Amino acid sequence: MSQIPPTGRPDLSVVVPVYSEAESLPTLADEIRQALDQAGLTFEVWLVDDGSDDGSWGVIERLHRRDARFAGVRFRRNYGKSAALAAGFRRATGRCVATLDADLQDDPAELPEMVARLDAGADLVSGWKRRRRDPWEKRLPSKFFNHVTRWLSGIPLHDFNSGIKAYRREVVESVRVYGELHRYIPLLAKWEGYTAIEEQVVNHRPRRHGTTKFGFERYLRGFLDLITVVFLTRFARRPMVFFGGLGTVGFVLGFLMLAYLSVVKLVYGQPIGDRPLLLFGILLILLGAQSFLAGLLGEMIVRPEMERPERYDVREEVAPEPEVAVRQRPAVRA
Repeated sequence: MSQIPPTGRPDLSVVVPVYSEAESLPTLADEIRQALDQAGLTFEVWLVDDGSDDGSWGVIERLHRRDARFAGVRFRRNYGKSAALAAGFRRATGRCVATLDADLQDDPAELPEMVARLDAGADLVSGWKRRRRDPWEKRLPSKFFNHVTRWLSGIPLHDFNSGIKAYRREVVESVRVYGELHRYIPLLAKWEGYTAIEEQVVNHRPRRHGTTKFGFERYLRGFLDLITVVFLTRFARRPMVFFGGLGTVGFVLGFLMLAYLSVVKLVYGQPIGDRPLLLFGILLILLGAQSFLAGLLGEMIVRPEMERPERYDVREEVAPEPEVAVRQRPAVRA
């Protein structure tokens, strides 16, 4: 038998957002159990039911009764993947935390290698579906989206939206996931100072049951979220740098235009009332002043706003038994 970790924590917490995946859950649970038991890793699994309407919660309860290492959280309605991940991250007790999608396209057999890379010094290991088992209408926009994100973020990952990732515990404790920002956890982690971000080629499998829950609109949301996260990572803690800079430029340009028109009027006696430059200069001064005030207001509200927790309403919950996750460590098989 392997030695129990001195922290009393399981080696790995696996967080799985679930939205109407009742058919996939039993197979997924078996695969997680087999992969982690064979690797000799102690673990817990948090299955977060994000408002499913197909009986997924009943399956989660049965999995918990069969193996107490499997726990569940049930939302009253669908809040989205970011809220599900935030709920799982908040409850995870493992020294490492991993995420998987519930549709069986992610292979749990990749998790032991990811944990090993975290133990070797990585802060975050992101899966790369180099051979993606999806139709072209999903692959093509995804490639473009990942290229743009890689260029804007400066993080050399090929697949930002991969559902399978692994983190050191400190990373998920530092990163606040909300809205649709689950796609950009690597960027948020880098912002918090976790720069040892690695990529692992993973096995991606065809979907076995049901259909995807995401439509084409997710790419529009993803682009808007990318703009949001780039702004947040650069200016959230110093909004005055962005808004104050715009305001200063606008105010100075407007002032110079009006100063020029004043010279034209007072020195040369030419009429300026019908000149578009007059209205444009006044507009720039007003916009500059408003932008400057927006920066001041941003500085006043940024701190408490960043500390607000993600909001979701939990209907019920079944928790793991820590002594089962930690003490019953399986023997490593040859």
